[in-house]
Amino acid sequence: QVRLVESGGGLVQPGGSLRLSCVSSGNIVSRATMGWYRQPPGKQRELVASISSSGSTNYADHVKGRFTISRDIAKNTVYLQMNSLKPEDTAVYFCNELFLGLSRWGQGTQVTVSS
Repeated sequence: QVRLVESGGGLVQPGGSLRLSCVSSGNIVSRATMGWYRQPPGKQRELVASISSSGSTNYADHVKGRFTISRDIAKNTVYLQMNSLKPEDTAVYFCNELFLGLSRWGQGTQVTVSS
């Protein structure tokens, strides 16, 4: 069974940066649509960014210009570089893999932006 494992979360001050990583145990990062979602406290899960099999990227409006999604196919890993973090970016961040209609999720990693 394919597993997604996120890492890189933590506590950061406003204006700071973090890089999240998502390692897929399946060898399909190059063929899947990989996404980062987040779920703020008491709110629904929402899309943050995605990268398609062709490499095209998509971002939620509220992170454009601050967050960057990328992938390393050789390492089966997807990254989310988060800069200029704001308190409202506080959430559990989840990695998602969509391939042939199947959607898989990681366990999530907590990001807290606070002074």
